[in-house]
Amino acid sequence: MAIADGPLGRDRDDGASNNSVEQVRDLRETSRYAPAQGKFKIYIIDEVHMLSTAAFNALLKTLEEPPPHVKFVFATTEVQKVLPTILPCSAST
Repeated sequence: MAIADGPLGRDRDDGASNNSVEQVRDLRETSRYAPAQGKFKIYIIDEVHMLSTAAFNALLKTLEEPPPHVKFVFATTEVQKVLPTILPCSAST
């Protein structure tokens, strides 16, 4: 996932285009570092239901034990396609 610090420490990615394990590993690596500005790094993953099963599994550990400065926002219209192991790590609105 092409992640770069945005002006407010937030980044948006499209799960449909950035759905490989390697891209999730890159996200996990960059999330370890504190934001350049602000208190949090916010990762917004649109169409999260499009991530591959392997990509979800690669992201799971980070979701279970996120760094204190990291927040994830998942957007989807098809919550039934999100792996059941990911759902307890998220809140729906």
